[in-house]
Amino acid sequence: MIAPVSVDNSFPHLLGRSWLLAGLLAGVLLATICLSAGMGYLRIAWIDVLRVVGGSLTGNPALTRGLDELTRTIVMDVRLPRILTAAVVGGGLALCGVVFQGILLNPLADPYTLGVSAGAAFGAALALLLNLSVAGIYSVPVCAFIGATATLVLVIYLSSSAGGANANNLILSGIIVAAILSAGISFLKFVADEQVSVIIFWLMGSFASKTWHDVGLTSAFLIPGLTVFLFFARDLNLLCLGRRAASSLGVDARRVPWILLVTASLVTAACVAASGIIGFVGLLVPHMMRALVGPDNRRLLPLSFFSGAILLLAADTVTRAVLPHEIPIGVLTALIGGPFFCYLFRKRQTGRGGF
Repeated sequence: MIAPVSVDNSFPHLLGRSWLLAGLLAGVLLATICLSAGMGYLRIAWIDVLRVVGGSLTGNPALTRGLDELTRTIVMDVRLPRILTAAVVGGGLALCGVVFQGILLNPLADPYTLGVSAGAAFGAALALLLNLSVAGIYSVPVCAFIGATATLVLVIYLSSSAGGANANNLILSGIIVAAILSAGISFLKFVADEQVSVIIFWLMGSFASKTWHDVGLTSAFLIPGLTVFLFFARDLNLLCLGRRAASSLGVDARRVPWILLVTASLVTAACVAASGIIGFVGLLVPHMMRALVGPDNRRLLPLSFFSGAILLLAADTVTRAVLPHEIPIGVLTALIGGPFFCYLFRKRQTGRGGF
């Protein structure tokens, strides 16, 4: 159960500390982006990264004087698109984790609870199996997004027809649909023959070969989603008290949860379509930040966004530039996030803190 936010408004008292922490995390994110852009097979000093970015944004050739074209190409065309996509996806998954846990009142809810990730995986696996190329290099992400949104519609239909779209109905419908789709993915892998390795690699998640188009597409869903989440953050706080209490305090308890749920699912679909299956970011980051700043979603949402972006970017940098061989990012987040979540869960069970 997510701890409810006290209705006595303590927000102004903590506002200064929250903004300070948000500014600190934003600075850490920018520093991580600069350092990550300089790491790789060819090392580039962080000051040269800033010169390349500054020169590209302003068009001032004086900023890039003395730097060769290869450095500019590596930073602007190879590393930054991948880095920014990882940051956007990490922040998006963390935001969706906060919203799903608040709406469903379930601390184990994350962007995959409603089966959206399974729908995206099925769509991508089908595109890879059929070798679809209608949308060029974006055929797989487009099919993944279609699969995710179709799954969301099906889950909403099932939960609504079961006597009301409450949290239990949504979770149960999501589990049922995800189980069916998982079986479908297994069947696709069985018949894929030579394509099976490609399907498995996509399912494990990766940011390799991302372009500025991927940055734009994921940001096109994330920015409106973040705006909606922040606009309804106070309502989300009150919904954590229960639908009846929220209604008595002026929240439209029928409309607002659906707006947040659909928005979070669309952001999740865009993130999964761009990166593949990456677990634990949307589950862990909200709990870590909630333990640090409390359950108020007005503070939790922006801080979780920055933390998720930093976490996934750091993990991708490790797989890309530190390890001798690049491994799928989803494998690394599961290897690190799984034991850490077990540690937090055990601390909570033994009454020694945790989420």
